[in-house]
Amino acid sequence: MWRFLARPLLAIPCAFGLLTAPARADIVYVLNSGEASISVIDARERVELRRMPVLREVHHAVLTPDGSTLVIGDSGGNELIFLDPATGEIRRRERVSNPYHLEYSPDGQYLVVASLRRDQIDIYDAGTLQLAARFRQSDKPSHVAFSPDSRMVYVTLQGTGEVAAVDLTKRETVWTVPVGPEPAGIIWHRGRLLIGLMGSDGFVSLNPQTREVTPAFQTARGAHTLFPSPDGRYLYATARVESGVWQVDANTLEVVRRFDIAGGPDCIAFDPDGRLWMTLRWLGRVAILNPADGSMDTIRVGRSPHGIFVMPRREGMRADFAAIMPGSVSGSRPLPSPLAARSGEPAAGHPPPIVAGAPTLAPGPVVTPARFFRRSPARLEDAN
Repeated sequence: MWRFLARPLLAIPCAFGLLTAPARADIVYVLNSGEASISVIDARERVELRRMPVLREVHHAVLTPDGSTLVIGDSGGNELIFLDPATGEIRRRERVSNPYHLEYSPDGQYLVVASLRRDQIDIYDAGTLQLAARFRQSDKPSHVAFSPDSRMVYVTLQGTGEVAAVDLTKRETVWTVPVGPEPAGIIWHRGRLLIGLMGSDGFVSLNPQTREVTPAFQTARGAHTLFPSPDGRYLYATARVESGVWQVDANTLEVVRRFDIAGGPDCIAFDPDGRLWMTLRWLGRVAILNPADGSMDTIRVGRSPHGIFVMPRREGMRADFAAIMPGSVSGSRPLPSPLAARSGEPAAGHPPPIVAGAPTLAPGPVVTPARFFRRSPARLEDAN
């Protein structure tokens, strides 16, 4: 019954003609955790095309290692949904225990699932989905991130304020370290782990070798998670209580700008033009932020939108286009070094697309996009 999506998604007209514009608009998938649905958005027209029903409660999604399939975790429905991101067709469903946050190891061997409600971390064989190991944890395993060599997986424990390190070779939890109140998002960034503290107002840095925890940078109340821009120049951090997005220099971890965005910004995905697509948990909307000038659009979706994924449908671009960018070595699935263009990417002599994510404004100001208006000019204020 899901195959009806393919034809409408492929039939979207090109707004800019046939000579220079892509034949099909990019598609954005939004996981509405509060109403058991997935919104499908036309990225060019900025409209919701339809909503796909799911069993109960979808939160996060990841691409398979080959970039061909989007895997969506329905944590309340206890299943994984394997979706063709180019067409919206559901390829298959698999029963899995409470898949809240999930990620593949950089070597593609494992799929690791954090089960927030069942206090467990599950290690699955990525190819067969056979359960390889289960690690009971003390309270609320939340988000996962890997070391670049795929040996270690690190999991935030919201209930105890700790990070647990699981050795995938030894199949055991080797240490846990207190990091602060209600840790949530975690990524690997240049030899260290960066962690958002929902019970505080900033992010901390954890050295996985010495287990030393130090302040990384400050945001505001409800610090949640962060996302590296594909070019590697910036990190974008979200806070859901004192709502906003912080642009952080990836080298120095200094805050460059703050974007005041109401509605509890949560997950972020980047499009090929460098815009940030983010879910607004408390408003049932998606925001599209252009960091170059601070302009912002919003689109209404379902209740409590959480995960988000941008599928580029342009000539020579695959779903995992961001993985070939020069700086794409940080994140929950970090790579030892940037990937070269693979089959299906632009041919020789045609370089990979460059994401225009580097802002041109001088650092410092707080940018406050006007809410709920399309292409609204930003209001610049003094920082702090």
